[in-house]
Amino acid sequence: MSERSFFKALGPGLLFAGAAIGVSHLVQSTRAGATYGLGLVLFVLLANILKYPAFSFGPRYAAATGTSLLEGYRRQGVWALVVYGGLTLGTMFTVLAAVTVVTAGLFVTLWPIEILPVELGSLTVAPHVSVSAGAIALCTVLLAVGGYRWLDRVMKVVVVVLTVSTVAATLLALPQLDAGSMVLLPSAEQWDLKTAFFVAGLMGWMPSAIDVSVWHSLWTLARQRDSGHTPTVDEAMLDFDIGYIGTVILAFCFLLMGAAVMHGSGIEFQDSAGAFAGQVIGLYTSTLGGWAGPLVSVAAFTVMFSTTLTVIDGFARALSVLVARFRGPEAPDEAEGDRRAYWAALALLSGGALLLLQFYVAGLKALVDLATTLSFLTAPVLAWLNHRAILSDAVAESDRPSARLQAASMASIVFLGTLALAWLVVRFGLG
Repeated sequence: MSERSFFKALGPGLLFAGAAIGVSHLVQSTRAGATYGLGLVLFVLLANILKYPAFSFGPRYAAATGTSLLEGYRRQGVWALVVYGGLTLGTMFTVLAAVTVVTAGLFVTLWPIEILPVELGSLTVAPHVSVSAGAIALCTVLLAVGGYRWLDRVMKVVVVVLTVSTVAATLLALPQLDAGSMVLLPSAEQWDLKTAFFVAGLMGWMPSAIDVSVWHSLWTLARQRDSGHTPTVDEAMLDFDIGYIGTVILAFCFLLMGAAVMHGSGIEFQDSAGAFAGQVIGLYTSTLGGWAGPLVSVAAFTVMFSTTLTVIDGFARALSVLVARFRGPEAPDEAEGDRRAYWAALALLSGGALLLLQFYVAGLKALVDLATTLSFLTAPVLAWLNHRAILSDAVAESDRPSARLQAASMASIVFLGTLALAWLVVRFGLG
């Protein structure tokens, strides 16, 4: 592998990082550290280990076959496309709503301008919905003007900025970590149904929802068309590993910051996006000093804007290609859905998310918990589809994962499936 060819392949892994490092890190990891100290570190580590195979099969399949994972699903039968489509439609509105409202909250915190409700006939549009609509519009403009090329270039800058600022903020916060935060499991008093449900949500989006493996395969092929370089499997996997390791490191950074600055403070997380964002930034500022506020603010906003941008493109791109796969097979290097379908999917996705934000009144924490738990429950199904795709006849024997990684994939599917089933039994009293 030459250095020049690798840099031509570099990009999809950073898009994966941009999609992953969002609500799961800024909200869920920070909440984990704030509430339990280091008590959930092992669960964060376990989630990242368990999901590695399923995520890695996205870029591996694309590099090995020249087609997307959705073609791998189509080869398994139309039922697999129906399953993926159903799971996507069931989660996409909550996912975009969750990441966008946090982005909107951070925007209002960084630029404290007064935003009034908007009257549309008999409907009053809440301020957080207006700001969320603005964030979606900005992302749409970036994607419309620059397509994948701009997405790739913007995200390379964004990921570098968020990594540097987050690591710096974590190093500044570490001296505040006290001995009471360093217990690696929740206490017996803490371990109740509320904790169990929170852990399910935490693992559901740690480092992200497995849907992103499909997006990653599509980004790998888009990068190939953009650069004119066909990546080898080794190049695609190195690019993926860089992004994946980065997401794991930053997950621990946000958990450590939450444990160091917020654990034991007695302060409850606010339920509105703006109040939550201001609370997080304010706590860091009060502990580390006012000069640290801009650093933490830039890290937080960068995290969430990058996630919003990649989530919008990922869902829209996947849905447009899904429609094409229902019509027929995918030719190598042609994983590009109809552009009209792409924009129709983006409009549907954005409209549904904004409606959810307008009428879902349970609050930020409930919305985030709903989105992350849905991802937790769908994880074993998508992991199983990915496993079947990577071991299909479409993938040459030499390009398939090692026997050890195949075994790890099966073990993770069984474990994730068992956890999801146990959650359903507890939640709904089944059995």
